[in-house]
Amino acid sequence: MVHNCIECGSALHFSVLNYSTSNFGVPLCRNHQDWIRSKSSQTTNETIDLYFALKQRGVPAELEKFDGYKTIDIAVTDAKVNIEVDGGHHIYDQRQALADLKRTYYSFLKGFLTLRIPNTLIHCNLEETANYLTDFLIQSKNNKYIQ
Repeated sequence: MVHNCIECGSALHFSVLNYSTSNFGVPLCRNHQDWIRSKSSQTTNETIDLYFALKQRGVPAELEKFDGYKTIDIAVTDAKVNIEVDGGHHIYDQRQALADLKRTYYSFLKGFLTLRIPNTLIHCNLEETANYLTDFLIQSKNNKYIQ
């Protein structure tokens, strides 16, 4: 069975696959292993975990996408949805909460909905969270809102 990099689709040698799944939890080529290592200094583990969970479900997510105003944790541009993975300070720090509201507003003006996912939800229930987000993104992309 041939395994491919979850990012670029290139075929992986068994040793690269084994190393990648052991260290990153997903199949990544060497270039994308280096890429994710470079992201890990500025991106939370929760964001990376959710990103890969969405990628495994076929979501065309982008990690740490700059929209011209700010960097979005996870962007799904074809569904016009931004996903922000937030720690507790996003709730308890009033300046951070107001900055988040402004960021959400400016994204909304560009036609993007922002979903804020708490770190604790990813820690405690990554798989169910990723499943619901995937369904949400499919509905958003298809503009089929269930009533």
